[in-house]
Parts: sequence; C-alpha cells; structure tokens
Amino acid sequence: MKITGNTILVTGGTSGIGRGLAEALHDRGNRIIVTGRRQALLDEIMAARPCITGLPLDVNDAGSLAQLSILLRERFPALNVVIANAGISRAEDMASDSWTSADAEAIVQTNILGVVRIAAATLPLIKDKPDAAFLATSSALAFVPRADFPAYCASKAFLHSWLQSLRHQMRRFPVEVLELSPPYVQTELTGAAQASDARAMPLQDYISEVLQILEGGIAPRGELLLERDLARRWAERDNHYDAIFNVMNAI
Repeated sequence: MKITGNTILVTGGTSGIGRGLAEALHDRGNRIIVTGRRQALLDEIMAARPCITGLPLDVNDAGSLAQLSILLRERFPALNVVIANAGISRAEDMASDSWTSADAEAIVQTNILGVVRIAAATLPLIKDKPDAAFLATSSALAFVPRADFPAYCASKAFLHSWLQSLRHQMRRFPVEVLELSPPYVQTELTGAAQASDARAMPLQDYISEVLQILEGGIAPRGELLLERDLARRWAERDNHYDAIFNVMNAI
C-alpha cells in the first residue's frame, strides 16, 4: 500500500489506533475521512486537523451504513483505501453464575459483523481503483488468546481467517487486503488504565512501526505484524503454543 496521495476512510477513527493512523496518514499527504459514534470526538479531531472529515457512523446500524455509502459515493469518489478499525473489548468470566452472553454478542456485532458490513459497503467503491487497499484491525491475540477476553480474542481469530479468504477473492482486482495485528498498545480499548500501562506499547511507537511496514511493503501474507509478536504468530507451528498460552494466562 502506498502511504501518500490516497483518499482513506478510517472507521473507529476518533480514538486509539484508529485516530493515530488517521492523523499520521493525514500528515503524510492523504485525504482522510474518519467515522465514529461520538460527535464530540469527531469535532475534536476535525478541530485538531481541519482537513480531516468526520462522519457519524454506527457499524451496527443498517441505516447509518447506507447513509455512509451514499455520502462516500457523492462526496469522496476518489476513495481508494478503507481501514476497518472499529472494535470493542470486554473481559468475561464464563465461570461466574452471573455471566451472560451479552458482552460476547456485542463484541461479535461490532468486531465481526461491523467489519463485514463495512466491507460490503465499501468494496464496490474501491475495488477497481488504482492503489486500492482494504485493511482491518485484528490482534496478535488472534493467534494465542488471553483467556479472560474470550469473545474478543475469538473475534480477532475470525478476522484473521476471513481476511485470508477476502484476499484470495480479491486477487483479480487491484485491491491489497491487509491485516493489522497490533500487540498490547497504550489505548483505552479496555479502559483508561490501559492508556498508561507501562507494559503496553506506546501508541505513537506502534503507529510509526506500521507506517514503516507499509512504506517498505514488508507484509508477508498481507499481515502487518511486529517482530515482537512473531512467536505468537507461529506458536502452533513451532510447538510453543502451550508454553506461551500458560505464560500469557499465568497458569
């Protein structure tokens, strides 16, 4: 994927990794459209960088998606890159008598169906454009899960598999299909404490590494995976899965 001269849509672009990518790509000379559910955050990012366009979007609302598709066709006909980044994460204790499926259902709706819906709304707009790309934010936890975040990790494993199929089906079109697989990054994905957790990778460091990977075109199999996460990526192949799982889950 080229990293300048694009028109880029970033869903979930008002905070965390989405906002970091939106701002960094804007500063590299791209036209950026960000979407999110909170108007105050859209206003904030547009005030910080007036050339960024903020559009309200709920990926779980069919009407909201239909309106976005119309706006993109009418106002942004040069759209050629989509970053499907909207996602949520919640811990779940399935051993508790009070556990319900509510959190898992919300995660499936946003992290899985939200990405699929964005793909359905935007692929027809970009698949014949020069230098087109479709990116989705998965996670290094797709390969070895944190057991206290079962539905979240499973949703990212779904995306890892689904993106492989999408990449294969898009092979006759000029669409690069890429998977972002971030490690634990300083964002508020799981709450405010994560943003300052010293164990997490600083957000700007992660964004810088992603841009270097994109600029260098070094994404084997379309996976934007940091060196530090290769052990998890190949845990089963290298017969290290049980050891890594046990360390990650403090067994």
